[in-house]
Amino acid sequence: MNRLPVAERREQLIEAALTVASRDGVDGTTVRAVAAEAGVSLGVVHYCFRDKDELLRAMAHAITERNTARAMAEMPDQAPVLDLILGVLDGLWANILATRGPQLLTYELTTTSLRHPELRQVGVDQYVNSWAAAEHFLEEVERVGGVTWLVPRHLVARSIIAAIDGFSLAWLVDGDAQAGYEGLRLFAEHLARLASPTPRLEAVVDDPSVDEPTDAIGDGPADAGDAEATHDGETASADVHRLAAPAAPNLTALA
Repeated sequence: MNRLPVAERREQLIEAALTVASRDGVDGTTVRAVAAEAGVSLGVVHYCFRDKDELLRAMAHAITERNTARAMAEMPDQAPVLDLILGVLDGLWANILATRGPQLLTYELTTTSLRHPELRQVGVDQYVNSWAAAEHFLEEVERVGGVTWLVPRHLVARSIIAAIDGFSLAWLVDGDAQAGYEGLRLFAEHLARLASPTPRLEAVVDDPSVDEPTDAIGDGPADAGDAEATHDGETASADVHRLAAPAAPNLTALA
């Protein structure tokens, strides 16, 4: 048996566990079965993972990371918000359709963890990782699209994962990929309405004719009397730099 660094051996065992679990289900994913699939001894598996719980958590994390990485790779450097959202959701949906076994496994991992207290952390980690990935996506949309979310980002992230889970499960049941995709597009349109352009500083116009302040009456240089119109350090230039405040969003219209 070839000696591999622990990190590489762990990756090998995760791949073997995913193969076994996709074929035989979570209950059939025993340490012995994973060792046989990877062609290693039981001791090697136990050296890399304390128990089956840790191995299942690593599997769930691997599936989430791969789904996210493939989808995020589709995000352009600059585009309208709806296009950014649709680009990522399109990539994510295509990946889901191409990996039916691993997708089914994600939900099996969740339900199994809920039925077995010793595996509960598997489901917890699954959703914590998914929510974090969705928040990262929202941060990228903010950066690339120049927008701010009108509701707390963590709530938007939860809604994204809930929508993806719902449409994915429906597709696993009825096999209607087109209906699932159309539902995701409808969700993307709703999501885009929760983004508002980020307020920007107004640019100062570089106009030589306004380099020197003029008297409001005589159009000449401002005299000492004009200075009395300025209080507490406020100046005309400060007004130029003032943030343009956006209108308050009507969130009830999105409900």
